[in-house]
Amino acid sequence: MSDNRKKRMSMLDSLAAASKQGATGATMMATNRALRSARDAVDSHRVWELDPSQIDDTRTRDRLDPSDVIDLRDAIETNGQTVPILVRRHPEEDGRYLLVYGRRRLEAIRGSDKVTKVRALVATLDERDAMTAQISENMARRDLSFIEKALFAKELVETGFGNQSQVAEVLTVTKSAISMALSVADLIGRELATAIGAAHGIGRPRWEALARGIEETGADRDELARLADDVHTRAQVAMVSGEPVPEDVSVAAFEAVMGHLAPSPARAAAPRPRPVEKLRRQSLVVEGRKAGTLKRTAKGLNMELVDPRFADWIEAEAQTVIEELHARWKARAED
Repeated sequence: MSDNRKKRMSMLDSLAAASKQGATGATMMATNRALRSARDAVDSHRVWELDPSQIDDTRTRDRLDPSDVIDLRDAIETNGQTVPILVRRHPEEDGRYLLVYGRRRLEAIRGSDKVTKVRALVATLDERDAMTAQISENMARRDLSFIEKALFAKELVETGFGNQSQVAEVLTVTKSAISMALSVADLIGRELATAIGAAHGIGRPRWEALARGIEETGADRDELARLADDVHTRAQVAMVSGEPVPEDVSVAAFEAVMGHLAPSPARAAAPRPRPVEKLRRQSLVVEGRKAGTLKRTAKGLNMELVDPRFADWIEAEAQTVIEELHARWKARAED
């Protein structure tokens, strides 16, 4: 910050302190409004250099890999921070700020031994406006993957940002898309999704298929998360040893989890064994003579009658007879 800027801010802070001590009533309110307007005007035209420790990050998490900042840290140390982050003044703690967007840049500088200040724009925003700014910045800078959007939407709804229609509006999707995304997020869960990673390139249909697979098989999501973690661990080992590594490890982790749920080709192609039919026969006797035969198979009950005239009558009266027999069976079952 230049000496002139420091002097202007010092003057504004001095006036603010003086107004708190000496001004009362309407005069104090008018003075405070003027000071706030002056401070906001200064903020809106300047990029400040802030101590990273002054900035708190309480935002809803919208990415699955916010810790991936090593490359960004090295770039900032070499070329400087070209794009400022956005913060807003803390509503309760003087001299502190709340992060609106720029988490990775902030974390990169926090982890640097060479860069000690973070370049930031200071905006006057309430909680909802800050969240909307975060979403807009991320959407403009890089599309979130489907699962990142799904988990983000779930957290926005759960934390009271808005209903499904309002979340759909800020994420620029339809309400039905949000409804489906929330269903997928619930079935997969944040822990498993985090273990897999963002998986750019894996679209909605395949995430829905994974969710259905978990629901239908009752798979242990903790076990699936360990499987995904193993893929990432093997990739890290391969990178150190110079072996080939998948272009997107999170996609490889997704495929591993999906493959674990899917039946093997051998099992899928094997015909289901047909049940062994146990044929049971029973002779029907009327007035001491054989009237027919009952045959019970796995498929049902067949009756063959010897007297064709009796068979004709049974055929004609079948509905009445079966209703009477069913009523007798039901009465006996209730007894």
